[in-house]
Amino acid sequence: MGITIKDIAKLANVSPSTVSRVISNSPKISQETKEKVYKAMKELNYEPNVIARSLANNSTRILGLILPTSEDDLFENPFFMQAMKGISVYAQKKGYYIMYAFSENEEKELEFIKHYVRSKLVDGIILFTSRQNDKCISYLKNVGHPFVLIGRPEQPNDVLWVDNDNFRAMYNVVDFLVKKGYKDIAFIGGPENLYVTRDRFDGYRKALQTHAISEDDKVVKFAKHFSKQAGYEAMKEILAYKIPQAVVTTDDLLALGATHVLNELGIKGVAMVGFNNTYLAEYQVPSLTSVDINAHKLGEYAAKLLIEKLQKKDMPYTHYIVDTVLVERESTRL
Repeated sequence: MGITIKDIAKLANVSPSTVSRVISNSPKISQETKEKVYKAMKELNYEPNVIARSLANNSTRILGLILPTSEDDLFENPFFMQAMKGISVYAQKKGYYIMYAFSENEEKELEFIKHYVRSKLVDGIILFTSRQNDKCISYLKNVGHPFVLIGRPEQPNDVLWVDNDNFRAMYNVVDFLVKKGYKDIAFIGGPENLYVTRDRFDGYRKALQTHAISEDDKVVKFAKHFSKQAGYEAMKEILAYKIPQAVVTTDDLLALGATHVLNELGIKGVAMVGFNNTYLAEYQVPSLTSVDINAHKLGEYAAKLLIEKLQKKDMPYTHYIVDTVLVERESTRL
């Protein structure tokens, strides 16, 4: 016969109801009592019945992650893996599990979210992107389902979110390049309807204005995806017009694609900067200067905000801004 809550209670010298509250992580139970119960559970090798506990508490202790990418692209773009690691590590510490879904467009994302909400599969949802007129955010707000956003939302005051200061980060990149002597600077961004793209583009434009450098629309390209192929195609379009002195991109994958074109055509001396500082950046030829956005911390803070919301804790913060660092490598030391 299996170990029961009564067996745990007897060994820990507490009541069965106290054991039940400890398993449910009730804030009313002291840490000392919790440690006694955890110790007894470990000695008896007891594992709570997750399904039974979920039915009793009307909670699954599962967080749903909605990834705006195909399963193949997920493993190509290290940003998602780094952010997911941050989420998973924090969630595990707090006794939560992770469920995730892949989606290649907004309609698919919304379909998954509605399924999660209606089936009560997850207690809360983490979104990995923020769009203009975002249908997913609107739906979650309308139905009152807990969620947090990795990215700046359209209305930042009534949504839980985490992000970098993307405007300032890109401003600093362009300022850095201009001070090194580069004046003719091209821009390759991701999808134009994403706030992360808009904020980084605004930072690019403002830095040019600050240094009295005229904008040239023909060296500004927006890709449909954050991928090497998209960066490759955007760079070819720019080169059909001119060879810029430098290129700033909003993602390492875009930068890698753009660099591939330059290498393919034997074009030397064009400085290149990426974003996310993925492990790919260091091992390129030349190694890629990139902005480290601390994706792990973005994920960790997203999980923290959502779990605090689910546990109905006092929340002094509704969002976190994670610092960025420009990591210079060979691609801007030409």
